[in-house]
Amino acid sequence: MRQLPLLICLAFISQTALAQFQPPQLTPVQQKIQQLMQSDIRTTEEKARDRERNPVGTLGFFGVQEDMKVLELIPAGGWFTKILGPLLRDKGELYIVEPEFYATRTDPILKLAGMDKVKKLAWGTWEGQLEPNVRTLPPPGKWDVTNLDMVLTFRNYHNFSVAARAVLNKSVYDALKPGGIYAIKDHTRRHMEPTNTENGRRVDPVAMIKELQDAGFVFVDYSPIHFKPDDELRYEVGRASVTGNTDRFTMIFQKPEK
Repeated sequence: MRQLPLLICLAFISQTALAQFQPPQLTPVQQKIQQLMQSDIRTTEEKARDRERNPVGTLGFFGVQEDMKVLELIPAGGWFTKILGPLLRDKGELYIVEPEFYATRTDPILKLAGMDKVKKLAWGTWEGQLEPNVRTLPPPGKWDVTNLDMVLTFRNYHNFSVAARAVLNKSVYDALKPGGIYAIKDHTRRHMEPTNTENGRRVDPVAMIKELQDAGFVFVDYSPIHFKPDDELRYEVGRASVTGNTDRFTMIFQKPEK
């Protein structure tokens, strides 16, 4: 009988240790995302990148809910759009916005099943001046949408110069409701490293936090979900040695409630 308390204790410890290795319980919205990942509107090539891009973990961390009013910034090939469109179709709203020369990539996507309620906004024209001879995207004008719950952008922040990002961040700030979320994922650059031929498509996350704070946002949280220990942050993200395996920061910012 003296061994009974010890056996009970060992059983409890074993169950606790085992629980640490169990996958986290998925929320209802994450379960819906997991189902949408199997949709026929997604290509075989897109599904092959699911493990790398991890939409269940990424969108779950950002806190996307089915009844939200969301804007996706520069969806490019629509990888996340094909999940967000059907996810938000019935209870929420999805807007996309991008420079006009990207329209040929997203127009066909909006004709797919479940994408019929996605609204495309005009990028708009910003009338100010930026530094000349910089290969970056033009900053947007003011978008025709307000009171958004969330703005999402995936691997796009690096496409803007520092000055253009200030304009972009103001457009996002103005479009969000008080308490709204600005969620950003991008390729990581070494802190304080000057721009060179290898890091142009990477972003210094510390510098980005300062830029967002200067724009009025509050830093909320980050996730190591896309941390890649074998990416030395040395090479261009398209190089064969790192493509598809770059270290990416995943961060949440918030427009203050007041």
